[in-house]
Amino acid sequence: MRKLTCILAITMLISGLLLAPAALAADKIVIGVTTSLNFLEGKEAHNAVNLAVGEINKAGGVKVGGKMLPFVVESIDIRDAAPGVPVPEALLGMEKLILEKKPNALVVGPFRSEALLAGMDMLAKHKVPLLGTIAMSPKTEARVAKNPKYKYVFRVSLDAKYFVGYIAGVMGFMGKEFGFNKVFIMNQDVAWARATAGIMTKIFKGKLKWDVVGHETFPTGASDFAPALMKAKMKGAQVIMPVFDMPQSGILIKQWKAMKVPAVMAGFISPLTGPTAWKTFDAKIGGVVNAVFELGSIPSAKYPPSKKFYDAYVAKYGKPLEAGHGPAPAYASVYLLKAAIEKAGSLDPDAIVAALRATDAPSVMGHVKFTKGNQVIYGKDPKKAALGCFFQWSDDGKRVIVYPPAIAEGKIKLPTGMKAAK
Repeated sequence: MRKLTCILAITMLISGLLLAPAALAADKIVIGVTTSLNFLEGKEAHNAVNLAVGEINKAGGVKVGGKMLPFVVESIDIRDAAPGVPVPEALLGMEKLILEKKPNALVVGPFRSEALLAGMDMLAKHKVPLLGTIAMSPKTEARVAKNPKYKYVFRVSLDAKYFVGYIAGVMGFMGKEFGFNKVFIMNQDVAWARATAGIMTKIFKGKLKWDVVGHETFPTGASDFAPALMKAKMKGAQVIMPVFDMPQSGILIKQWKAMKVPAVMAGFISPLTGPTAWKTFDAKIGGVVNAVFELGSIPSAKYPPSKKFYDAYVAKYGKPLEAGHGPAPAYASVYLLKAAIEKAGSLDPDAIVAALRATDAPSVMGHVKFTKGNQVIYGKDPKKAALGCFFQWSDDGKRVIVYPPAIAEGKIKLPTGMKAAK
């Protein structure tokens, strides 16, 4: 009997030692940032994470049980947005951080949807919650809703499905206001952009009753758009809908202006999002209608939390936010994670996931709630849902929010020299 008691005691001691690193000896909460850190969206999202972590730690940290713990940020550049980098290579970087730094959660995550989709099994295997803020394919949400093993994957940013809703709203306005019904679609050859272009093609032909007079797809890194612009001009396109996140897509605007294509440029071109684009493109982008995927990456006086975040970013880094996708949800993710950990009272990943799923709270992007597939719900009223928006560059270099109506500062205007169809 005494021998059995000793064996049980030794077994309990060994079990306790094995559990100690994760459950008993935690003195910090590690947040991993795994994305393309040298791309604008990845770099500024990383900055936004550090901003939120600094604020939280300055206020005392995160309450776990009866103990206050600080956040610590560990990052790695997985280069998944760079042309030619294979998905397996990007995922090796993400797993390296997971194994070496043992993060309690990841934020931002892969840049490309292809990498996120391929990495979902890895996250399930290691049981690491991810609050993604860049990759946009709706397929991740569908997988989470269908298979409980993928419950660790959340998306705080806009996805392609919600982005399409905002584009459709803008195009519907231009159809009614100016009589437009001819569009030429140009998109990057990546998952989220292909999905956006595909869904919008159906909406143009169906609900909006527009003619899609042309559709061109470009590989990441492409830098000549003149042939497609010539086709758009010859076919009488009234609107060109671009869908690009690569740096080279700024060339599209230069060629559009140089060729004097009489069509409104309305969609998403990453280099045109930030305030310094006006100087970068020699003040020749007036009239362009461009998306900001998440409120906060552009400030709105009609929703003060977005401006508070934007101003805090400028104060910390000495320059404005340029990315229209990633930074605001990255900042919000840290606060969502803090709230979830405190609600769970634990660093157990399953407890954190359960608390995240129950989120119902305001953020810099608007009100945050998750779908069954762990996707933040986006809508048109920041009091009820998170928001994306569209702005238009004015002829004097200002970004004027034009959609949705709840935060609009003005209406869409035709570029100088262009006339309505009716």
